[in-house]
Amino acid sequence: MTLTVLMNAGPWLSVPPPGYGGIENVVATLVPELRKLGVRVVLASVETSALPVDEKIWVFPDGQFHALQRPYNQVCGVSQAHLNGVVRALHARDDIDLVHDHVEAVGLATMAAMGPDGPPVLHTLHWDLAKHPELYGNLDGGDRVRVNGVSAAQLARAPRALQEHSVGHVHLSTPLAVDADRRPGVEKGDYLVTLGRINPGKGQDLGARLARQAGFRLVLAGPVGPYHRPEDLAAAGDEARQNPDVRFFHDNVAPYVDGDVVRWVGTVAGRDRDDLLAGARAALFPLRWEEPGGTAVVESLSLGTPVVATSRGCLPELIEHGRTGLLTADEEELGDLVMAADLLDPDECRREAVARFTPAVMAQAYVDLYHRVRQLTARRFQLA
Repeated sequence: MTLTVLMNAGPWLSVPPPGYGGIENVVATLVPELRKLGVRVVLASVETSALPVDEKIWVFPDGQFHALQRPYNQVCGVSQAHLNGVVRALHARDDIDLVHDHVEAVGLATMAAMGPDGPPVLHTLHWDLAKHPELYGNLDGGDRVRVNGVSAAQLARAPRALQEHSVGHVHLSTPLAVDADRRPGVEKGDYLVTLGRINPGKGQDLGARLARQAGFRLVLAGPVGPYHRPEDLAAAGDEARQNPDVRFFHDNVAPYVDGDVVRWVGTVAGRDRDDLLAGARAALFPLRWEEPGGTAVVESLSLGTPVVATSRGCLPELIEHGRTGLLTADEEELGDLVMAADLLDPDECRREAVARFTPAVMAQAYVDLYHRVRQLTARRFQLA
């Protein structure tokens, strides 16, 4: 039987996103493979989303990511307005077999608040589960609303109420993993790269300090707050420091950025990003938080770039120490491990990516979860 799934990507960025956009990139990777498996997809996003789908619904014409710079009392209605449109669409039709929701906190709360007559829901948890203890510690979605994690480590840290609604985890994937083992390797440069939004949890300050101390070259690729290019941040002036990520960058990272040993290149997208990552000796993840999903980690493996990282969150699930990367619980040891990364075989990294992290693998895992959630919802009616 063909499933019709409402894929709720949220109002913040188009799908696929123009550059950085973790959740939106996951949705853009997942949907084409679901459609190959016969799933009909209704995308709830913004009007400018260009991802081919069977149907699209929206409230906002374009992504609202810029609004996140505003105070909470001025921005808190954005997600609610989007969810209001989603709920109206669900009330107006009866062909949605399941909602696959990706909107942090308010998506889960809204879907649960629809009550027993709402459709089955699978809510994917993409973030740190310690962020919303009041919601996650008191969740009651019955048999209709279920959650999945993006790693076992993430779910292990979840409050009990959230764990009771869990149907397991699905590791993230990347299109780069497709036929990764058939692509020829590229010549490695003399630098390491750290990918991701620059903030305290990602630990770019630690990576930059170690680079200066140990003498390895490091490229920092990712936005600082809403600023995707160094020139944009420079032009923003002192007002930009109202953003906590901007303050972190100026106070903790920028003192190490000299344009030679440590460079910040801003957001790098598309082929430029892939070339930067593929040409690196290793990808450095000096994490100071429990990384839940690790999209950039699986992209690194797919491009034949070993990972050097602190052993936190999902990293031990994704990386085999000594084969596809080097992990340590000691931050100060990262500098030594960087020097050993050249001993790892890029081909092993690519083979691991093909086996575990292709979009087809992720899509099949989600289809299995869709059927599981629908079975649990059906059980409610059987027991009533």
